[in-house]
Amino acid sequence: MMRGFVNSRCEATLTVLVGNTNGRSHKVDAVIDTGFSGYLTLPSAIIQSLKLSWSATDRVTLGDGSEALFDVYAATICWNGQHRDIDVAESETDPLIGMSLLYQCRLQIEAIAGGRVYVESI
Repeated sequence: MMRGFVNSRCEATLTVLVGNTNGRSHKVDAVIDTGFSGYLTLPSAIIQSLKLSWSATDRVTLGDGSEALFDVYAATICWNGQHRDIDVAESETDPLIGMSLLYQCRLQIEAIAGGRVYVESI
C-alpha cells in the first residue's frame, strides 16, 4: 500500500520514485488527477535530469476540450512495491498521476487538509 496526504490546496498527493532504464531515479511529489487518463506528467527539468528517452509526440484533449501536443518519454516507476515501465508526458505543471497508473488500484482519500491518501492494488 502506498500512502500520501491531502495538501493545503485540497489536492491528493503521493511521493513516487521515477527512474530511467539506467537506474537513475528521482523522488517526485505528484498530484492525483482522476481527469487525466495517462500515467504521469513531469516537467522538462526532471525529464532532463533523469535523461529519459523520448518515445513519441501525442495529441491530447484537455479538460476544456482543446487539443495539445505532448512529448512522451519512457520511464520506470516504483508503484506499490513493483517496478513498472510507463509513459511520461512532458508538462510544465506540477507532476500529475493519471488513471492509467491508478488502474487496478483502490484509491481512498480523506478529503481534508492533511488527510490521508491510500493507494493499494486490487
